[in-house]
Amino acid sequence: MGIWYHKKMLLTIFSLIVLLFSIVIHEVAHGSVAYSLGDPTAKYSDRLTLNPLKHLDPFGSVILPLIMLISTGGRGPIFGWAKPVPVNPYNFRDQKWGELKVSLAGPATNFLIGIIFGLFIRFFPLTEPLFTLFSFISIYNFLLAVFNLVPIPPLDGSHILFSFLPESLSQIKIFLQQYGLFLLLLLLFFGLNWVYYIVQILFYFVVGQPISI
Repeated sequence: MGIWYHKKMLLTIFSLIVLLFSIVIHEVAHGSVAYSLGDPTAKYSDRLTLNPLKHLDPFGSVILPLIMLISTGGRGPIFGWAKPVPVNPYNFRDQKWGELKVSLAGPATNFLIGIIFGLFIRFFPLTEPLFTLFSFISIYNFLLAVFNLVPIPPLDGSHILFSFLPESLSQIKIFLQQYGLFLLLLLLFFGLNWVYYIVQILFYFVVGQPISI
């Protein structure tokens, strides 16, 4: 009983650390691309750092993950977010596609990390601890990428959608901006199973085996 309990606690700590740093890397990716496009706002706000204390959101980074951890009995998946990196699109050298590039940077980075660690699992013999750690890294980065591509404000998917939305469909943008918080809550409580289902498919496609942790 004691060994099982300590193993479960260790897995929980692993998952929280992986989730936290995956979120931080997501936000740093946004800020780094914005900086490369000529906007120093994130740099001047000291947000181009991997120090998680600079990115923590009290609810999204602490309270929500703990609630999900408790409500699932420690099984997960758990989820969360960090404070958005401040960006001033008026500083972008690329005024047409700058916002799109910055919005894509976070999910694209998470996808890349998920793929890299998934391929390590697929092609290299790993010890059980490394297999578990790499699996967590791959799963949570896929989870963050897929979740953030949902076109609900303030998620990245909404900014991507707005970049392509013609003026004739501006009512869709207005509706999503007005009810974004409500729609996001619905997604968190009723839609995460669908997000996780997509993550399971991605993990299987990259790793060649189903999620087993």
